[in-house]
Amino acid sequence: MSGLVFQSICFLVWTQILLSFRGLSFVHKMTHERLVNDAPNANTPSVDQMCHAMDVACVLYYKRVLCLQRSIATALFLKAHGSEAHLLIGAQMFPFEYHAWVEIRDAVINDKPYMRDIYQVLERC
Repeated sequence: MSGLVFQSICFLVWTQILLSFRGLSFVHKMTHERLVNDAPNANTPSVDQMCHAMDVACVLYYKRVLCLQRSIATALFLKAHGSEAHLLIGAQMFPFEYHAWVEIRDAVINDKPYMRDIYQVLERC
């Protein structure tokens, strides 16, 4: 488990660096174009294990992790381990808020399952 948490922290750092120096449009394009690695094998951790590791990494991270950074890092982490993860960005009008989460086969995996009921999906990467 500690190896997955370390990998999660690495993805959080990498996402923060990319967002800071390359911007959201670059990260959006990269997330959208990122190919899924080979199919999972017997040693591949489960999606639940990887999401739990990312949750722990967010707690251990040196600063507050917002939903966009967490969701980008989670999607890239899952894709690196062979999962067909998609980053979704949604918004609600009143009060205006946006939110990001990750889905696999239209099921929310890193947030509450009713995100699509609250937020209108603006983008799917």
